[in-house]
Amino acid sequence: MTRYEYEAEKWNGEKVKGRIDAKSQVEARVRVKNLGYKVISIKEFSSANIGGTVHLQSLSLKEKIDFTQTFLTLNKAGLPIIESLIFIEKDAASRQVRMLAQEIKKQIISGYTLSDTISKYPNLFGQVYIGLAKAGEDSGEIDKTFERLIELLKKQGDIKGKVISALTYPIFVVLLAHAVVLVMLMFVFPAFKDMFDQQGKQLPAITQFCINAGEFLKDKWMLIPLAIAIIVGSFMYLLRWEPSRRKIDELVLKIPLIADLVKAAAFSNFLTVLQIAYDAGIPILDCLYLSRTTLSNSVMQDAIKISIKKMQAGAHLSESLKAANIFPKMILFMVSTGEQSGRLGELMTQSVQHIDQQLDLIIDTLGKLIEPVLLIFIGFIVCFLALSLYLPLFQSYSV
Repeated sequence: MTRYEYEAEKWNGEKVKGRIDAKSQVEARVRVKNLGYKVISIKEFSSANIGGTVHLQSLSLKEKIDFTQTFLTLNKAGLPIIESLIFIEKDAASRQVRMLAQEIKKQIISGYTLSDTISKYPNLFGQVYIGLAKAGEDSGEIDKTFERLIELLKKQGDIKGKVISALTYPIFVVLLAHAVVLVMLMFVFPAFKDMFDQQGKQLPAITQFCINAGEFLKDKWMLIPLAIAIIVGSFMYLLRWEPSRRKIDELVLKIPLIADLVKAAAFSNFLTVLQIAYDAGIPILDCLYLSRTTLSNSVMQDAIKISIKKMQAGAHLSESLKAANIFPKMILFMVSTGEQSGRLGELMTQSVQHIDQQLDLIIDTLGKLIEPVLLIFIGFIVCFLALSLYLPLFQSYSV
């Protein structure tokens, strides 16, 4: 991946600068456009371009929360920004966070504002974090903004944790089942081969298949990690390649329950950012731009583009979201009610709570559904291996 520096223009004519990682300049241009910006110029990044800014690796969600929480606590205690950053630089548990604090301190001493410095690391913080930080600094409510950021980061961590917890058990069972099958094929079936040969009878097809597969894997065992690497590598490539990723995104939204899970998680992040950005005083159109960056599904991103165009034409938020044709009717109703009653922020908060309840219900349903599916999967494997092993023995007893 190569890092590119871009200059772009927002819908309202405001110019923005940033950096983005991509495989080529064409891909970098596409990614900047996907942020909702009009590209002015884009070129390969060099550290000389920004006067001393160093390359930093990406922050984990926990590191981002720790940095934001510590900075907020020190700022509330009345410490100047520089002293707060010096404290983080010396005492943060993560080396990456210490390096980040050191770099931000250098940039601020050089005359940059906090939001300007953060905006130099779009791949480190993300457009949502940068946009909210800038809004907080411009409005003089940096403490409230960082509180909102912590709320948002924790919310994203909760959603990620729920999804991972729902998938951890089935993934573990599937991997364990594959390991058992490999052991059976490579060690158990070859041990029975001589006994089967002594019977002098043709083996059942499934038994012969298992013996042949076991001998092949035992002789060519090095192909197993190679095959795993090829499968994982191919899958990762397909996820990154735009045409295949779009097809995968379309397919995911057609799978029952999985589509509900993906949509609910996406809506939860989208609406949370929309609500937080709105409460921070960011113009509603910019709120939509920021919220769109939380969506990883390309089909949903395209749908929000329709909303953005609708709003640019003068439509209200509820009409714009309705034009996307992806939001639940309850969410659209609550947003519309909030606009009419002048309580949009409050109703958006209730919308987030509603979609979170739906997400919990979907994850719970998915967990309950996975258990019988796993039982059927394990039962099939056990039956297949048992029949493969005992059918020749049954044949010898029947004679």
